[in-house]
Amino acid sequence: MHRFRSVSLLVSGLSVVLAATPALAGSGMIAGTDVLRTWNLVVLGDLTSSSEVEGRTFVGGNLNGNSSNYQIQPLPPSSSGTPGLTVVGDVNGGTKNLNNGSGAIVGGNVNSGFNLNGAKQTVQVGGSVSKTNVNNNVLTSGLAASDPAFVQNLFQQKSLIETSMTGLSQTLSTQTANSQFSIRGNTGTFNSQPGADGVAVFNISAADLDKIGEIKFNLNGADTAIVNVSGKAITLNDNFLGGTQNLGEHVIWNITEAQNLSLTTAWGGSVLAPGAAATTGNYIQGSAVFGSLEQNGEMHIGTYAGGYYPPSTPTPPSSSSSSGGTAVPEPGTLGLFALAFAALLWRRRRVPA
Repeated sequence: MHRFRSVSLLVSGLSVVLAATPALAGSGMIAGTDVLRTWNLVVLGDLTSSSEVEGRTFVGGNLNGNSSNYQIQPLPPSSSGTPGLTVVGDVNGGTKNLNNGSGAIVGGNVNSGFNLNGAKQTVQVGGSVSKTNVNNNVLTSGLAASDPAFVQNLFQQKSLIETSMTGLSQTLSTQTANSQFSIRGNTGTFNSQPGADGVAVFNISAADLDKIGEIKFNLNGADTAIVNVSGKAITLNDNFLGGTQNLGEHVIWNITEAQNLSLTTAWGGSVLAPGAAATTGNYIQGSAVFGSLEQNGEMHIGTYAGGYYPPSTPTPPSSSSSSGGTAVPEPGTLGLFALAFAALLWRRRRVPA
């Protein structure tokens, strides 16, 4: 019991640490708000898609569904080496289209096949690959057998993303509101009043969203606007007055409690809902993190690009952009604690209780 409690306390502490840590130096791992800057779409579990993602995609489980498209917009090379598509599990269903030389990393098998479009691509696969014409591209399969670290690193990145996104969402949910949300008729207005740090915070409920059909968002110069939405079942079905442009880079809709999320209208702003089983029927302009996803609507770039990091950690000297994560200096004791925790988990898996 004592050992279990000790590990539980470490897990709780690590959630806060990883929410605040931009990246683990030297490890190539991405965490915290850099996840939102790096990937257009993050699904912690399975993604079933018949749609497309303009930016980069991370899938912690299997990628299923009909034919779908990835990195359909040309992007600058990622400074962290992140490809257009990363899948920890298998790739199933209809053929998946990789565009603009995006490349892919897959931990399991590619059963669906890839179409490799555009510039020369590099595809790395842990298992086998079917129905794929390599042509002038570079495709390496069987890496799970030849290089055990290949799959281990994928699972480590998945675990890090899941822990840090849960911790980030919880941290954001505790921020004190400093900005006003008002309802007049069918319109809800978000009037940002950013503090000295450039951050505006709104705290609303799912019931507030259900009262309106239109959203007007005034950033008023805010670098980052955090909208905490409480409730276990969330419906995003409002129209944005003035359109959705530029909201994804600066607005984070933080949906901590939701177990189910449904989106039916074009949505402006990045969506952080790490515990939600989500369904989309229209596009999101920004980054998005879901527990699982049935994707029938596009993901548009305009990924989060603000300078926000949780207040417990100083802003690093260099920041990331929507093109990918940026390597940062060693985060001192935070990095040591995270690495020590990973070593503890590894030891516990290796040594019987």
